[in-house]
Amino acid sequence: MRMDLADLRLFLCVVDAGSITAGAARANLALASASERLRAIETDAGVELLLRHPRGVTPTEAGDALAHHARLILQQRSRLRDELQDFAQGARGTLHLYANTAALTDFLPPPLAPWLAERPKLRVDLKERTSIEIVRAVSAGLAEAGIVSDAVAADGLHLQPVAKDHLVLIVPPKHRLARHTSVVFADVLGEAFIALADGNALQEHINLQAQDAGRALAARVHMKTFEGVCAMVGHGVGIAVVPQAQARRFRRTHGYQVVALRDDWARRHLCLCFAQWKTLSSAMRSLLLHLGAVAPH
Repeated sequence: MRMDLADLRLFLCVVDAGSITAGAARANLALASASERLRAIETDAGVELLLRHPRGVTPTEAGDALAHHARLILQQRSRLRDELQDFAQGARGTLHLYANTAALTDFLPPPLAPWLAERPKLRVDLKERTSIEIVRAVSAGLAEAGIVSDAVAADGLHLQPVAKDHLVLIVPPKHRLARHTSVVFADVLGEAFIALADGNALQEHINLQAQDAGRALAARVHMKTFEGVCAMVGHGVGIAVVPQAQARRFRRTHGYQVVALRDDWARRHLCLCFAQWKTLSSAMRSLLLHLGAVAPH
């Protein structure tokens, strides 16, 4: 059968109007053209589809079947068009976004929640990785974009700062380091540390800095959350490196002291990381703009 969507639409217009003349007008066709196309539809189907009367037309049993399926096909086509439009406008699909621990914990949730709530058909595949791993993933095309620390080298990628992400040392109130306003990380590596759980992206970054300083981090206990880390420090179990925002959040509850880290790697900013703005999907561009990106010219 050679019927196309325009033929189906014309046939429905005629059936619904009960008249070829009125149906042709609804379909924006001349009467002669509509009549010729209807005859071609019947010839192609090999069966009579309309009973013609002096006052109009009525569908045959075969015509009723064609009208039923024509409605389904046109409804499905409308749904398809709407879905594709959603994809084109970034309202449907799956975004693959990588973020380091600080971004996942502090920066990302407040702006992501309302943006995602406005797009109920959109999914975000959010993965926690170290900044180095994120840069590699974006460079390899495994992710469209990520949120990383500016302490990482990102040759060939765009980095746009969006938030401060300084790391600080927290120590028990009676600890010898509590009297200091700032320290160098290498000078405190002999202390007992409270660490985040194995596999945590930030903890891997901290462990790497310890290795670069020539020492292994002496982790006394590993905790799953920043609040757990802060509680341990507050009880005098050890010291820890945490994002400044987390240190401020739990300081009143757990009563530890905050000491600045003078190391360059600790004074960092969170940056949006991507390869080429023009190659990003419309949904990803929308999200990055919402997060504070400035579209490159």
